[in-house]
Amino acid sequence: MQKEFKITRVFDAPREVVWAAFTEPEMVKHWWGPKDFTAPSIKINLRVGGKYIFAMQGPAGSEWDKVMYSAGTYKEIVPMEKIVCTDHFSNEKGDILPPESYGLPANFPKENIVMFTFESMGDDKTKLTILYVVDEEVLEIMNKVKMREGWESSLDKLAEILE
Repeated sequence: MQKEFKITRVFDAPREVVWAAFTEPEMVKHWWGPKDFTAPSIKINLRVGGKYIFAMQGPAGSEWDKVMYSAGTYKEIVPMEKIVCTDHFSNEKGDILPPESYGLPANFPKENIVMFTFESMGDDKTKLTILYVVDEEVLEIMNKVKMREGWESSLDKLAEILE
């Protein structure tokens, strides 16, 4: 049975600014990754069929101090409104790596589809929705590995830079 993994956040910024924060590499570098993580490399080819490769690195001396990569391919882009893309763990070239290489169970999908929607709320506010539709078993894994907390922490950083 399919389940939704959904995160919604309202930012105090116009939709154009939130869109740019997701589509311009220099902006993404400032917020990608949970608190205390950095984004040493962000590559974005924003077109249908184009790819992205995002790197993040945890604090020195932590269990996450090596550079980790995620990547995917853009499937649908409606400027200022929606991005649909694949999402997978990768190497620095964007090649798919098995989820086990990042400590996830073998039954975690090698690739997921994620949809980002950007809705103008008036008064210079934007509602962002992040949506994965996954099997119940995958949802349990996402919850166990604290994927929501990771996204929320990254979005907290984004909210700070948008102020």
